[in-house]
Amino acid sequence: MGAISIFGFRALWSPFFLLTILVITVLYFLTTTVWRKHFKESEPLKPKQAIYFILAMFLIYAVKGSPIDLMGHIMFTMHMVQMSILVMIIPPLFILAIPNWLWLSFLRLPVIKQVFRLFTKPVISVILFNVFFSLYHLPLVFDAIKKNGAAHGLYTLFLFVLAIFLWWPMINNIPGQSQLSGVKKVAYLITSAILLTPACGIIIFAGHPIYQTYSDSTSWLQAMSLCVPTETLASLNLSGPELFSPMPVLEDQQLGGVIMKIVQEIVDIIVLGKILFEWFRKDQEEAEKLTEMMLANKPEPVK
Repeated sequence: MGAISIFGFRALWSPFFLLTILVITVLYFLTTTVWRKHFKESEPLKPKQAIYFILAMFLIYAVKGSPIDLMGHIMFTMHMVQMSILVMIIPPLFILAIPNWLWLSFLRLPVIKQVFRLFTKPVISVILFNVFFSLYHLPLVFDAIKKNGAAHGLYTLFLFVLAIFLWWPMINNIPGQSQLSGVKKVAYLITSAILLTPACGIIIFAGHPIYQTYSDSTSWLQAMSLCVPTETLASLNLSGPELFSPMPVLEDQQLGGVIMKIVQEIVDIIVLGKILFEWFRKDQEEAEKLTEMMLANKPEPVK
C-alpha cells in the first residue's frame, strides 16, 4: 500500500464510485421497504436478502473501487482476482439478494422479458459467457480494451451481465424462469469448468508474457491512465509495473491463470455441495411422505 500511495487518494479509493455504490444501496433498501407497497405481491425484505446485497455491493466496491482495482492494472494476478470475484461470486449473491417480486416486476418489462427468456437458456448462457470471457483474455483484445476507458467499462459490464445469465438457471427460484434440476445443474457446472479451461491453460502455460499492458512500459502507462488521473501520472517518473510488483511478469501472469481456475473450482465445489445437500434433503422428505402414506393405508389387523 505504501508504494502505490504515490498515485493519490482518488486513484486508490475511487470516491465517486463509492458514492455510486452508496446511492444504489440506498435505492435498494427504499425500494424493498418503503416503496414496496407500489409493487404487486410484494413481501417484506428478508434479512438474508439484505445481507446478500450488502455483501455484493461491498465486493463490487472492493474489486472496482478500492486499491485492488489499481493493483489490477499493475499485476495480472490482481486482475484475475478481480475477475474471479466479479463473475464467480458477486452474480449469485446479486440474484439471491433481489426479492422474487422485484425480479418479476423487472422481468415483466417487454424487452427485458425477451432478453432473459433467450439468454438464460442453459446452453446459450454457458457458451456465451465462456466465449466472451475467453475472447476478452486474448492478448490483442485484452490490450486494446485495457487502454480504452469506455471499452474497458462496457466490456466489464457486459461480462457481468453474461455472468448473471450464466448463474440464473442455477440460482433463481422464480416460477416460470429457466431452472435446472439437480443432475442438470451438475452437468452445467462441469460444462462451464471445461469451457473455461483452455483460456486459463493458455495463460498458465505460455512461455513468455503475452500482455503488453503488463510488460511494455508505454502500454502499461496507457492502461494506468484508466484509474490514475493524467496529471498524477505526468508528475511521476515511472518505467513500468516492475516498480510495484513483487514478482516477474511471466510468473505474475501464470499465477493469475491459476487463481482464476482455483476460484472457479472452489465456487463450483461449494455450489455442488449445496446441490447434493438439497438433493439428499428432497429424497429424505419424499421417503418420509411415502412412509407416512404406507402407514396410513396399512390395513388394521383382524381381531
